[in-house]
Amino acid sequence: MSRRTLGRALALTLALTAGTAVAAPSPASAGPIPRAPGHRLVDAYAGAPVAARPLPGTQPPQHPHLAPNGRSGMHADGWGSATSPWSGPLGTRPRADSERMALLGGECATVTFDRAGRIVTVCGTFTGFLVKLLDPRSLATLAEYRLPQRPSTVEAITRLDFSRIFKDTSGGAYAYLDDEDRLVLADSRQHIVRLAHRQRADGGWEFTVTDDWDLGERVPHDCATWADPYPDGSCDPVTSVMPDWQGRVWWVTRQGRIGTVDPATGTIRSVRLNGEEIQNSFSVAADGVSIVSDHALYEFTAAADGTPAAVWRQTYDRGTGTKPGSVNQGSGTTPDIFGDGGRYVAITDNADDRMHVLVYRRDADVPAGRRLVCEVPVFASGASTTDNSLISWGDSLVVENNYGYEDVSSLTFGRSVVGGVTRIDVRPDGSGCETVWESGERSPSVVPKLSAGNGLLYLYTKDHNSLGVDAWYLTAVDFRTGQTRWKQLVGTGVGYDNNWAPITLGPDGTAYIGVFNGLAAVRDDG
Repeated sequence: MSRRTLGRALALTLALTAGTAVAAPSPASAGPIPRAPGHRLVDAYAGAPVAARPLPGTQPPQHPHLAPNGRSGMHADGWGSATSPWSGPLGTRPRADSERMALLGGECATVTFDRAGRIVTVCGTFTGFLVKLLDPRSLATLAEYRLPQRPSTVEAITRLDFSRIFKDTSGGAYAYLDDEDRLVLADSRQHIVRLAHRQRADGGWEFTVTDDWDLGERVPHDCATWADPYPDGSCDPVTSVMPDWQGRVWWVTRQGRIGTVDPATGTIRSVRLNGEEIQNSFSVAADGVSIVSDHALYEFTAAADGTPAAVWRQTYDRGTGTKPGSVNQGSGTTPDIFGDGGRYVAITDNADDRMHVLVYRRDADVPAGRRLVCEVPVFASGASTTDNSLISWGDSLVVENNYGYEDVSSLTFGRSVVGGVTRIDVRPDGSGCETVWESGERSPSVVPKLSAGNGLLYLYTKDHNSLGVDAWYLTAVDFRTGQTRWKQLVGTGVGYDNNWAPITLGPDGTAYIGVFNGLAAVRDDG
């Protein structure tokens, strides 16, 4: 079959399967993700088990319209802390399992947990995005709902250029689980939908759409083809959605539109940032919404009618181009709200030489020139960028270096990135920041997680290998010291590349990692 014929066949498959709700009649399993040759040539485990040492301090406040902290989305809570309240694996005879969601592709990025601990996730495949309900132990599919096709997927298949998929953060990549166990996302039609899951009379499970808000009057939606950006303004994909503390659903688009939906009335309000792009998600506190574009960091609130209103705007060094390891020319981080009462917000910049961690005061009435708390350069000159959220706990931040990672083809044949992980603390008096520790671990593209329940920071790492083995590890680092405590092999080969998906810590202590062919899980077996 020729490349052109293959592209047409796959495109036809996409057209036939788009926009379908499917309920699995019984738990469906595709089997584990195959390991590539060479897995017996690398260590299966290194280090030693540790005792849990819970971190002092308190979690971010519970958002009233999100599922409990740690269960609600990619960044764990409304503040975007990437911190879970419970313990992850401690390294006691850890076991790695996986479930293949598709032969090619199938990566499950956003992983959330309902009240019973079942996984509600969004998985991106080469045939589109699927919302899945999974058993947390076996990873078997209980039900699924197929989202409308993204233009980038159709273009990628027909042109056999899959980089288009990897740089598209729209169509459901960012989603959240609300306080009633409903998954909320924006699909590729520029609709915000709420999906509930329920058990049928026959014992099977299914997803149902409980709400559907069409943003078409506010957002251009002629998205038959994919472009980056859309030069004629004909299409503006929705990047992310999050609720505020009043219950409005906020949304942002790639071309800088920021809006709200009132769930009670369906009223939609929006504004636009001229000439600015938004490729990251955003964070929400009781007193405001923190949003970063490729030019500036903003604090927003909503007017009485729901229209977004900018409280302040702070530009940053966006550099002169997109680095290898970044989606666009700008900050690669979802803003982190942190500190006592949410007094600070942090992002990274895109400075040409060395990326900086930037910490700002969030208050509306900060005197001129006093908003910036610190600007800390991190990692090596000429090899420094991140496209993943910071971790925050108390007055501490952790940042990883993704420089050199582009997509799943970047790290084959034993290759890796330059790496680096750094912890930075804001001084107690707010006068600046200090670097606490630096680690040489290579965590190419994962959204890392911190367990407040045991004091371990979890990375997904890959070292250089002279034999050409591509070995991927769940790696536990001591948050207090930066010392690597243990590593567990998850798998080998491109099927285990996580390609920007996060680590998610489950309520039962399992660490889940979205990987290229599905979902992997590491849990203690002792």
